[in-house]
Amino acid sequence: MKETARGKASSGERLRAPTWIAVDGSAASGKSSVGRTLAKRLGYRFLDTGIMYRAITWAALERGTEPHDAKGLEKLANTIDMRVVLPVPGSDETARIRIDGKDVTGRLRSPEVDEHVSAVSRVAGVREALVRRQREIAKKGRIVMAGRDIGTVVLKDAPLKLYLDASLEERARRRHRDFVQVGHESSEEAVLEDLRRRDQIDSGRDISPMKPADDAVVIETDGMTEEEVLTRALELAEEAA
Repeated sequence: MKETARGKASSGERLRAPTWIAVDGSAASGKSSVGRTLAKRLGYRFLDTGIMYRAITWAALERGTEPHDAKGLEKLANTIDMRVVLPVPGSDETARIRIDGKDVTGRLRSPEVDEHVSAVSRVAGVREALVRRQREIAKKGRIVMAGRDIGTVVLKDAPLKLYLDASLEERARRRHRDFVQVGHESSEEAVLEDLRRRDQIDSGRDISPMKPADDAVVIETDGMTEEEVLTRALELAEEAA
C-alpha cells in the first residue's frame, strides 16, 4: 500500500498504538528521524538498528577484520561485548553503543564506516546475530524499531509496518546536508553515488534484502515535511492499535 497524502494534525493527545511499530526504508529516507519522533510522541522506546551494524563495522575496522571476511565478521558479531543502551521512553536522546564497556557511539558515523557498512550488513552470520539481539530488545516492551528488514524479518508480527522512501536525488540532498552539519567534507554528487551503491547492495543481498513487507504502508516522502510524515504515521498507529 502506498501513501502520498498528508494527514491531519494531531490533537496533541497521546494516541493509542500497537506494542511494536516497524519503520523500514532506504538510506536517508527519513526513517530514523521520523521513527525517533514517533516514539517520543507515543512515549515508546526507539532503536535505529543501523547503529548496531555500524558498531560491528567500526569494530571490524578497528580490529583488522576485513569487511569481506564473512567468517571473521560472523565470529565478531557473535562474540563481541556490545551493549545497546536505549534512552528512556519519550526522550530526545538516541541509543548508545558500548563496546568492551566503552561508549563508541560518536565514532559510528565516520566516512570509513559509511563506506563499509553495507558490505558488512550483507553477511548472513552478522545479520542473524544482530537480529537475535534486536528481538530480545523488542521483547522488553513498547518500541518503535527502524531499519531495513524490521517488518520483513526482525518483527514480522508487528501490527504496524511503515516503509519510507524518497527519490535518490532527494535522499542525497538530505545525507549531504547531514554531513555538512557534522563537519564531514563530501560533495553531493559523491553522496549520491554512494547511496546508489548502497541501494544496490542492500536490495540485492540474498539475506534480508531491503524491500517493503507485503503488509507495509509505503510513504513516499519527496515533497513532504517530517511533520507531515509523522502526522500520517501517528494516524496509522492509532488505526492499528
